Amino acid sequence: MKKQSLSKVFMNGILNENPIFRLLLGMCPTLGISTAASNGIGMGLATTFVLVFSNMVISALRNIIPEKVRIPSFVVVIATFVTIIDLIIKAFIPALSSSLGIYIPLIVVNCIIFARAEAFAFKNPVLPSIVDGIGMGLGFTLGLTLLASVREILGTGKFFGMQLMPASYQPMAVIISPTGGFIMLGTLILIVNAIVNSIQKRKSMKARGEIA
Repeated sequence: MKKQSLSKVFMNGILNENPIFRLLLGMCPTLGISTAASNGIGMGLATTFVLVFSNMVISALRNIIPEKVRIPSFVVVIATFVTIIDLIIKAFIPALSSSLGIYIPLIVVNCIIFARAEAFAFKNPVLPSIVDGIGMGLGFTLGLTLLASVREILGTGKFFGMQLMPASYQPMAVIISPTGGFIMLGTLILIVNAIVNSIQKRKSMKARGEIA
């Protein structure tokens, strides 16, 4: 692939096919741990690690893995890197491991990981697959951190655990409840999709010479 193509692969995960706001993948951890911005970054980067390395290995072995056992092969590869990142977090960031709990091991069955392995890594060379993993992982991290930040600020008045809102602010406790998670996710999906569709429409009009 050319550099321009690689940049498109990267930006695809950030904006056009953002896993949370565009593809609606990985909703379980998105709603489950998005009550604090630190959780969003931690979960997002852990998922990015698994995405990048599982994409790399699956792409490198794509001509060796038999078609009939590709799914079990994906599971083995993904589970290996999930175990690695889980042990790293437990060893060096125990507080984050405690906050994320079962959601780190559950990366093994995260729809984002399987979708990229099946749709991209198993059909493309190693370098584009790595770039795809980085783009999708960072897109997931940004989306998750954005949602978690909004919920933490409105729901607790804090940001990264530090008091942000004035003492007179009354936290909206419903925002950090499961119901509030669905409400805020739906609101952000609406906003992000409106922005992306507007950008795409403008690019289309510019390509047709309708605007300067």
